[in-house]
Amino acid sequence: MKLTDKEIKQLKGAKKEQVLNDGAGLYLRVYPSGRKEWRFRYKINNVPKWFFLGSYPYLSLADARLKAHEQKANVRNGLDPAELKKESDRVEKEALARQKARITIQELFNRWVEFDIGKRKDNGKEVIRCFQKDILPTIGSLAAEDVNKGHIAVIVDSCLSRGSDRMAKVILSLIRQMFRFAQDRDIVDIDPTSSIRKHKIGKPDSLRDRFLTDEEIIELGQKVELAGLNEATKIAIWIALATGCRIGELIKSQWAEIDLEKRTWLVTPQNSKNGKQINIHLSNFALTQFKKLSQIQPKSPWVYPNRTNKGHLDTKTITKQIGDRQSSSKTQLSKRTKHSTTLLLKGGKWTPHDLRRTAATTMTALGVLPDIADRCLNHLEQNKIRRTYLQHSYAKEMISAWNLLGEHLQQLLTKNKT
Repeated sequence: MKLTDKEIKQLKGAKKEQVLNDGAGLYLRVYPSGRKEWRFRYKINNVPKWFFLGSYPYLSLADARLKAHEQKANVRNGLDPAELKKESDRVEKEALARQKARITIQELFNRWVEFDIGKRKDNGKEVIRCFQKDILPTIGSLAAEDVNKGHIAVIVDSCLSRGSDRMAKVILSLIRQMFRFAQDRDIVDIDPTSSIRKHKIGKPDSLRDRFLTDEEIIELGQKVELAGLNEATKIAIWIALATGCRIGELIKSQWAEIDLEKRTWLVTPQNSKNGKQINIHLSNFALTQFKKLSQIQPKSPWVYPNRTNKGHLDTKTITKQIGDRQSSSKTQLSKRTKHSTTLLLKGGKWTPHDLRRTAATTMTALGVLPDIADRCLNHLEQNKIRRTYLQHSYAKEMISAWNLLGEHLQQLLTKNKT
């Protein structure tokens, strides 16, 4: 008696395995777990054999009957379905091997961009730029399987020869990421970067620990007025110092994310570097800065609009303006600004990111627990277990920390004016 779809759907696993005959050599095997498989029963040289056709419901009843019919025709012609499958697998494996040998680094890179890099937050813009500039011109036409340690060394050494130690390490890391992607998909068997140690390339990385002392914050309050900066840039410095935000997060923000009445600034996952949302409390000091800023561009949806007002300012603009005012080389920066040394502080050069570090350092100096200061900076908890189980928001403690920081900055900068 022929099986029906309804009957098959209703079948449940039993204590013993069930084998149901659909006729013409087609059987449905139902395991105690409830898993269902289609099998074709046939004889070759009077030896009974079973041949796996597929699993139900991925292979429907109608398709299983069609496959059984095809295998029955093979048996009539003296062909063993099992041997045919072995031969088919062998041919497919050889074809895959040939395909692996043919794929070039350029093709591998394109696939990596499509399935991985292109889905990143910045659409892989910086990674693509690095590959197009330093990697693809050298090895782009080579077969991925043929690339070896020597090819990678040529690229890395080229960066080192122009004094770009950091870029050499970045490029090694990117090539390694691409080859791991290739290994995961059986495109290559070996990663040519695996025996290259990143820490042995160029000079050792220096861990930045620069932060501004109270004395330097007072000094900054004096110098920022003489540096030829526009008002919006000055305000960005104080907001970064008062909130501990990343300067890029501030530049990409919109006024819809800032509530001056509730004194909150929502940094969205799209704007946050680590993709983690944070609701920043605005102290009196920070609130004053945002109010000043709102008067500069009252009609723009962006906190820092570009010239066309159709998007935000380039995220590197403020960092560049600050950097340009901390160089003793008049020749190098005379075309950009006459104020090439005006923002140099007693402790040396500083960056907007150092303001973020200063915010956290100042908080802890004022008695804020390091864990709370880390949360105010929206750092991701490194301990996975703590991140999973400790779900308390610490919102009140964070508000208190931001207020303490704001009051301290206000006192320092008031001293500056007296």
